[in-house]
Amino acid sequence: MSSTSRGKPETPKRKVKSAPSVPTATANKPQPRPSDRLNPKTVDPFSGPLRAQSTFAAVYSKGGIPCRLVHGSVKHRLQWECPPETIHFDPLLITLAEGLRETKHPYTFVSREGFKELLLVDGAAEKAIPLLAKLVPALKAALVHTDSDVFERGLNGLVQLSAAVGPALNDHLKHLLTSLSKRLMDKKYKDQVMSGLQKLEQYGGKPSLAVIKSKVPTYSSIFS
Repeated sequence: MSSTSRGKPETPKRKVKSAPSVPTATANKPQPRPSDRLNPKTVDPFSGPLRAQSTFAAVYSKGGIPCRLVHGSVKHRLQWECPPETIHFDPLLITLAEGLRETKHPYTFVSREGFKELLLVDGAAEKAIPLLAKLVPALKAALVHTDSDVFERGLNGLVQLSAAVGPALNDHLKHLLTSLSKRLMDKKYKDQVMSGLQKLEQYGGKPSLAVIKSKVPTYSSIFS
């Protein structure tokens, strides 16, 4: 057989390596853990690009809130740097009221407890009454918030303020009651709002009834 009739030896084929698969964004996304449901949202200073801080967060990060959060085995508490009764309410009480709109820990706890504790000190009424015109818009912002926890903090804060300043709040109620009347239509909030209205009347006295009924006509007085 001639050399031309012989088959040429086949050249071994080169294996082409397939490109490594690139993980998708979904694969890289961390999956929620069961424990996440048990812990509140906490501010993470190392997560992603930082968004513009709220007024409360900015003041808190600069040490402008004169108290710190103390973690206890059963519950947390605030430790003040000086006795709360010696602290000027302006602007601290206003800042704490603005902080009621926060949704992450520790801002939520510090603003809620700080606002409540300041209003319990001796002489709180005299210090808070001159600030009502600035406190009411901050509380209103919490009352119209879509987050239910923020709304509840706003409602509790309003009741605490009413307990501290009494009838002095009556002239400002009209700016807050529209938000409460809308929540009355939701079964989820009806009992809370009604209880809050009753306390506003209790602390505001009989003159508050006309203001409440002007915005919530179905309200029945606790004095009747």
